[in-house]
Amino acid sequence: MKEQIEGIEVFECTAKGRGLRVTKPFKVGELLFSTPPYSFVLAVEERENYCDFCFAKKQRLAKCGKCKKAFYCNVNCQKGDWAMHKLECEAMNAYGPKWCPSESVRLVARILAKKTQQKERCVSEKINLIGELLSHEDVDEERKSINEHDIASLHHFYSKHLDFPDHHDLLALFSQVGCNCFTVEDEELSHNMGTALYPDVALINHGCVPSVVVTYKGVAAEIRAVQDMKPGDEVLISYIDLIYATEDRNERLKDCYYFTCDCHECKTKSMDNVKLKVRKRSDPIEPDVISNMVRYAKKVIVQFRNAKEEDEKTPSDLLDMCEQYLDKMGTVFDDSHVYMLHMYYQAMGVCFYMDDWKNAIYYGEKIVKPYSELYPPYSLNVSSIYLKLARGYYNIEKPLMAMSFLTKAKAIMEVAHGKDHPYLEAIDKEMARVSLKKSREADRKTQSEIMSRF
Repeated sequence: MKEQIEGIEVFECTAKGRGLRVTKPFKVGELLFSTPPYSFVLAVEERENYCDFCFAKKQRLAKCGKCKKAFYCNVNCQKGDWAMHKLECEAMNAYGPKWCPSESVRLVARILAKKTQQKERCVSEKINLIGELLSHEDVDEERKSINEHDIASLHHFYSKHLDFPDHHDLLALFSQVGCNCFTVEDEELSHNMGTALYPDVALINHGCVPSVVVTYKGVAAEIRAVQDMKPGDEVLISYIDLIYATEDRNERLKDCYYFTCDCHECKTKSMDNVKLKVRKRSDPIEPDVISNMVRYAKKVIVQFRNAKEEDEKTPSDLLDMCEQYLDKMGTVFDDSHVYMLHMYYQAMGVCFYMDDWKNAIYYGEKIVKPYSELYPPYSLNVSSIYLKLARGYYNIEKPLMAMSFLTKAKAIMEVAHGKDHPYLEAIDKEMARVSLKKSREADRKTQSEIMSRF
């Protein structure tokens, strides 16, 4: 039987189909609703770091005694995951290094298994059944090829444990997963912990000025207001990175979600001039020079993404590439131009990976002010930069700066994650360590001043 979510209702929108709106007021930071996933899967590369069942991060996780490749907090988590893990456990041993289904294939396999086990509507389908999820089967040739490859992989790796629907239904399911699944990330947005499907959350439409944000407590999704909302206001999240200008945002929406946005921001393009700022020069830069540099920037962003996936590229190589791109783009673009910010962010990430704290901070400081101005309030992209800079300054023995950025990050995360979230507890502990370092630094200075008098 269909349930309700208090304060939320489904409505029909002529332009966008179904959506959600509130039926009572919500204040900034207030929880609209929380929901477990219909199905989820931990990213293979994050095994040993996070529990396969609850996504808790712990130093010592117990491994599955059969496959030795899945890790759990305790026996309860292992038992809780067994209905899904058994799809992979034996196969991982049998195939060894050749066991390589994509994350989408693994998620679809779990969805199919749950559908056979499920007797009634589950708690993640209070207002939206998984079968009602929007799909786009009329996709481009590249996406068709990926879907066909994934279906072949599904048959190859899971035929022993699953009965499959017909080919058309599998195509529809992969399309539903592609359009509606969520990437579960950590507090710094640095790690893709896994992928999950939340049927009720999937009803939320996109907005370039979102009214809510989706965060995660373990594998549960929590939807909190980042604007004050009154009855009748639509619940909107961002499907994409909002820092980019209107054309780029809509290209991404079209490529990934098969629609373009006609919100007020997209119609007015009010922030585009700020996001696409060019260098001030005595001789104005010609429009064709700017257009050529935009094409160059888009090309090198793809080149760099591909280079990161190549084993032969060292971190130093990647940093050299960033600096080369930045030097060339910087002849036309202002430092705050979104393509410059993109490459500064990549350079910062490489430096953090190398424990090159000073250069990581250098690039992070290039980003932080524009981020705080270009992203909407309470953006996780901004809090993640604050956290990165805090940890960078901590490592170069500058606790005052570290504390400043931790305080800023905490202010955003209290709204986006809620004050009782484990991430906030971790930040409090981090702030305590920074305070201790500040005290010790002050003691050393005092001691040094005393000694200098003698």
